[in-house]
Amino acid sequence: MQVSRLLLCALIAFASISTARAEEKAFANLTPEQARAFEIEVMEKIADLALIPPTINTKPLPKYGLDQLDYGMTIGTAQTPGGRIWACWVAGGDSPKAFFVLASSDDDGETWSPPRVVVDSHSPNLPRDRSVLVGNLWTDPLGRLWLIFDQSIDMFDGRAGVWATVCENPDADEPVWSKPRRIWHGVTLNKPTVLSTGEWLLPISLDQRGGFGPFKGCFAELDPLRGANVFASKDKGETWERRGAATFPNPDWHEHMIVERKDGSLWMLARTAKGIMQTTSTDGGKTWAEPTEPDGIRQPNARFHFRRLASGNILLIKHGDKADAHNGRVQLSAWLSADEGKTWTGGLVLDERKGVSYPDGFQAPDGTIFISYDRNRATDGEILMARFTEADIAAGKLVGEKSKLKMLISKPLGGKK
Repeated sequence: MQVSRLLLCALIAFASISTARAEEKAFANLTPEQARAFEIEVMEKIADLALIPPTINTKPLPKYGLDQLDYGMTIGTAQTPGGRIWACWVAGGDSPKAFFVLASSDDDGETWSPPRVVVDSHSPNLPRDRSVLVGNLWTDPLGRLWLIFDQSIDMFDGRAGVWATVCENPDADEPVWSKPRRIWHGVTLNKPTVLSTGEWLLPISLDQRGGFGPFKGCFAELDPLRGANVFASKDKGETWERRGAATFPNPDWHEHMIVERKDGSLWMLARTAKGIMQTTSTDGGKTWAEPTEPDGIRQPNARFHFRRLASGNILLIKHGDKADAHNGRVQLSAWLSADEGKTWTGGLVLDERKGVSYPDGFQAPDGTIFISYDRNRATDGEILMARFTEADIAAGKLVGEKSKLKMLISKPLGGKK
């Protein structure tokens, strides 16, 4: 019996050595093209680690307290039916180290809680960083609070993925978040748009440039789908269906937003390396016109914000104290259009300083507009809020009793690591 066991072990060892030698021989005879294909195959398997659902951490202190953070890039803000304001920002860096932090305010942004929710999908067991870098907060017509976020290996593995967790009780002392579910590939930075038909449109960017760094060339089968995609839901977010996509010259994450015009057409603005570009759709987002530069709007290569207000006017948040000019990421300002984006009036400067960027916001039921943004992400790391009205924009200065600028949401206190 002992001899048989020894023989069996010897046979297994011999087989393993033979297999290893065969594999070595196979690799030794690879052509450069075959070697590259194998590299891509391996990197795509590594990217599959981003398909694992992350955990929503609702007890993040003290590990994720402000005294432990050293970076701040705003993601977005939303208000709940009970009046609570939630804000989300990126900690860790505009890099593969990124993760999400959420805090809330129950007094219109005057004071803010410590971090209440964190989405950090990093693990010391992974061969590359798994980041949560892009997303937004949105209160849907049912009063539910959505946290939308991307998950990718490194900055962008060529596929990434848009995830969502929904909170049914965002005004509660202990809000409960649903298990995250993956909607599609790519990333979403801006809020959905609710159409007059009742449909919800979700902007999803599947980067036209493909994977970054070692992920270059990965997921080539997705190339026909790359662009500023539009996904539609007819069942209040239960399911989402890809409707169409626009592609832009010199794309840079797209960061596209959509407004439905009064004639039923859709107007999309997107970020490119040359500034804002526009396109329109007359079939609900299935097809899009050739992109052009919008008349009267000039913006640096940076995020902007535009939405339809309750008054019917369109709000635009951009850089520069003129609608058709800018000096880089300075002078974050608010503008109004009463003619569907043909002309812009107002010009309320929300923050005149350098290094201010990434506006996002909402309009409260009483008409007040709230915009979050960041300042000097890697040094000051401030997440700030502006609270103002359409009258303030029209006047070019604060005239409302509740209006206030440069309200502090968060500032990392951990120092540079």
